[in-house]
Amino acid sequence: MDPKNLNLIAAWPSQDILFCLAGSDDGSLLWLGSSDSGVYEFDISKEKPERKKLSGPGHSSYVTSMAKCGDKLVTGGYDKRLIWWDTTSREELRSINAHDKWIRRVIATPDQRHVISVADDMRCRVWDVESGNQIADFSDHAAITPHHYPSMLYAVAVSGDGTKIATGDRVGHVAVWDAAKFEKIAEVETPVLYTWDPKQRRHSIGGIRSLAFSNDGTRLAVGGIGKVGNIDHLGGPARLEVFDLQTGDRQLEIEDEKKKGLIEQIEWSAEGDWIMTVGGDHNGFITFYNASSGQLIHQDGHSGHIHGVWHDESFANIFVAAHQRVSHLSLQQKK
Repeated sequence: MDPKNLNLIAAWPSQDILFCLAGSDDGSLLWLGSSDSGVYEFDISKEKPERKKLSGPGHSSYVTSMAKCGDKLVTGGYDKRLIWWDTTSREELRSINAHDKWIRRVIATPDQRHVISVADDMRCRVWDVESGNQIADFSDHAAITPHHYPSMLYAVAVSGDGTKIATGDRVGHVAVWDAAKFEKIAEVETPVLYTWDPKQRRHSIGGIRSLAFSNDGTRLAVGGIGKVGNIDHLGGPARLEVFDLQTGDRQLEIEDEKKKGLIEQIEWSAEGDWIMTVGGDHNGFITFYNASSGQLIHQDGHSGHIHGVWHDESFANIFVAAHQRVSHLSLQQKK
């Protein structure tokens, strides 16, 4: 698939902010996590799709992330809970108090036997999908920033072979873990992704918002926002850094002054030749870079900040969850 073929297939407006989504294997169904605390099924195979809320007590705050594992969906939110859902019956199966602070990200391991969550308690935890039992709990992230304010743990990724986990925090620290022993095996630093304003606001912005291993597991992409002038706004450049995990060397350092804001999610092509990033400030962007040179391949804007993306293996179907919108895009050339 050629990123230059990116085209919009359909868009469905909404009244809420959509933070995350997942898709069925055939791409006919989506599941959405909302700012209204709901988790929804969205059947896009229908001419006029309508959202159906999954039933159960559910979350009591923003649904920030989700992972699909077979016929189960696991969601996490600002209520500090992980909730298991049956995607066939649309019913809640299990709810647990998973963290002590806001849950930022939930992902599935490649074999879909486990889910991994990170939260602002600075912990990374691994859970068994079938039983809901906690498998591991670890961290290499300070709870307080160098400027004596609470930090956040925004990002987590797992390698395609399931052997490595990466976690990234507000001040730009990345830890890489052995996924079998849960021991730290590497670390990288991205301090430019953290901005501190010592004068007007005495506050910080930024942090590592996205992580992604290349498909061969040799490289790690780190996304966020560069230095910000006014920390009350996302007015800094979208920033992407790529590291060689064997040497620890930074291979790429890219800043985009045209489409500013946070890089919320990163996806590598199957061949590892390009990288897709999505995110935004008040509006969104979808950007493709050459993974070797860092050269811009293609970029499109988007109405509404993009918070999450799901795609099929070939990128023939790409769906984004955004501020008041779900969009369907494709890299398949128009006929």
